[in-house]
Amino acid sequence: MSDHHVVVVGGGFGGLQLVNGLKGAGVKITLIDRRNHHLFQPLLYQVATTILSTSEIAWPIRRLYADRPDVTVLLGEVTGVDSAAKTVSLRGGLTLGYDTLVLATGATHAYFGHDEWEPVAPGLKTLEDATTIRRRVLLAFEKAEMEADPAVRDALLTFTIVGAGPTGVELAGIIAELAHFTLPKEFRNIDTRKTRVVLVEAGPRVLPSFAEELSAYAQKALEKLGVEVHLGKPVTDCNADGVKIGETFVASRTIVWAAGVTASPAAKWLGVPADRAGRVVVEKDLTAPGLADVFVIGDTASVMREDGKPVPGIAPAAKQQGGYVAKVIRARLSGKPAPASFRYRHQGSLATIGQSAAIIDFGRIKLKGWIAWWIWGLAHIYFLIGTRSRFSVAWSWLWIYLSGQHSARLITQRETMREEG
Repeated sequence: MSDHHVVVVGGGFGGLQLVNGLKGAGVKITLIDRRNHHLFQPLLYQVATTILSTSEIAWPIRRLYADRPDVTVLLGEVTGVDSAAKTVSLRGGLTLGYDTLVLATGATHAYFGHDEWEPVAPGLKTLEDATTIRRRVLLAFEKAEMEADPAVRDALLTFTIVGAGPTGVELAGIIAELAHFTLPKEFRNIDTRKTRVVLVEAGPRVLPSFAEELSAYAQKALEKLGVEVHLGKPVTDCNADGVKIGETFVASRTIVWAAGVTASPAAKWLGVPADRAGRVVVEKDLTAPGLADVFVIGDTASVMREDGKPVPGIAPAAKQQGGYVAKVIRARLSGKPAPASFRYRHQGSLATIGQSAAIIDFGRIKLKGWIAWWIWGLAHIYFLIGTRSRFSVAWSWLWIYLSGQHSARLITQRETMREEG
């Protein structure tokens, strides 16, 4: 093994693909992440909506590399990078030197200048976010069952999702199904079928990244489930009592934010240009401008396609970037010519609307309905890590499909019986 030290910050799709791509390269790798697990984010909304448990979509990073002595895993939070000294600083005072640095630090929620909305309108990026949303959704029904005031009860039974991208659409569909089909027989004082699920989108249509015909189908499918779709008006206020859509106030005790993201502070660490979302504007080989030994990938990077459109912030894009950077590093170490500039190959866009419909956009080929839903399910099972997870998720989906019952409806947090602000 050589002394070349590759430091990878972030154990998401891009970071893991890079580490996997360097297997046998003869380098020392240090993988740093703030959490001890890799998360399969495309199914995170299913944890938030009681379909899957946390262990079905997350895996300990150390376990993934237990048989890779070249990989050292550190649980820590990076606070800065000194590109001149080639060091990475961690919270707590630890400093690591690197020969090659790869930043795959992801993104978090963007509230467009209204960070004060976050406590009442959590986003969905981590397992903690998912369990918080799940707790709030389930507690809303429990509190409504005991509430005597009709106005308060109606507010408890109104769920608002801000943002109609894939996450927002998927959340709205599953919450509607939960309320209208799964829970009605379990409550005595409330009719959960009267639950309102409100989906708010400032733009002109839901799922704007999909073809218009698929977007229209998705909206009709949502409305068939009972979801109220509000288009063309942004949310202008969020508080514990509800949301203001344009000038209209909607009383809602449970709000979920799915309207935007902002990148990690990687651009600030490096002192390089960033786009409006804070992503590093990288070179064609995914290096940071002026820093040939620093790569930036995934949601942290702003990468343009050949047609001038940005590479989407989705898992396949991050994995392609991680694999590409691994090839570049290998070429540098072996003295071979570097690969051609990174080229993103779009493999299609997928989104579900509830448990029986989905849309898939492969470009020339577009699918919708239950056939798309089955293809969506098979694709996600394929990309899960390990046979156990694939079997467990497939069984959970089959059980829900046959019985209509969600299997992850436990409220386990200590603050369950406390009044949330």
